[in-house]
Amino acid sequence: MGLVRVLAEDSQFAAEMNVTGTKLVVVDFTASWCGPCQRIAPFFEDLARRYPRAVFLKVDVDQCPETAASNGVTAMPTFIFFRNKAKVDRLEGGNPEALEQKVKQHYGSDDGEEDASVQGYLDLATFISKPGCECLNEADDHPLEAGLSSNPGYLESDCDEQLIINLAFNQTVKIHSIKIKAPKDQGPKTLRLFINQPRTLDFDAAEGSQATQDIVLQPSDLDGNPVNLRFVKFQNVQTLLIFVKDNQGGTETTRIDHLAVYGSPLSTTNMSDFKRIAGKKGEAH
Repeated sequence: MGLVRVLAEDSQFAAEMNVTGTKLVVVDFTASWCGPCQRIAPFFEDLARRYPRAVFLKVDVDQCPETAASNGVTAMPTFIFFRNKAKVDRLEGGNPEALEQKVKQHYGSDDGEEDASVQGYLDLATFISKPGCECLNEADDHPLEAGLSSNPGYLESDCDEQLIINLAFNQTVKIHSIKIKAPKDQGPKTLRLFINQPRTLDFDAAEGSQATQDIVLQPSDLDGNPVNLRFVKFQNVQTLLIFVKDNQGGTETTRIDHLAVYGSPLSTTNMSDFKRIAGKKGEAH
């Protein structure tokens, strides 16, 4: 099967997932008797060739029944997407266009290998629910979306130096650190971080409320270096609100070229589940 790794037994799935690190893993749950599965198989192989930084696995549900059951697979083909053993997406059916769109969505930047500078943690960009995000005082031509993307563009405040950035996640996450790239003079300086606010705070509330953590950035922090958070306080995060109080140079507006949040999803694949579903040796299934 070339670049696609074919699993012949359930134990291989846990072994593969334990060595993939933060890479995107795309798993094709298939069956030899399934017509749509056979039709999309060459396309799946082609995706593995064109997206080399992802891992592509093929799981025959008859050969690996516990793996299929653990992942709730009831129809073939089903494609499940993982990062750091966490399920990030799912697609049922043999639609090549929809499958490649999912791969593109979760693959990440083509700038090189996965960013390993925050070892053991993921860039949570794929977990950010953009429809649920909001930014107060963003400039019309430099909105939040530009600051969350690695593409050219940036986020900039409008009428003064302050910003309120409210990030919503599509599942509960743990946040380890943030990275900010910004100009040394226009980049943010004082940050107030809040989690799980029922609604976006206004500027007065963000100024006067008890923050989860207050941070004063140094100019060197604006080179995209990880700024570690008090990890114990960010263990169950659904929304992260960042109040940018001022900037480094006292300039009229604040600019953020790129903002990234690093951590991991709260729910990850528990490899012991496969043993429980399989039962004891000699038991019928």
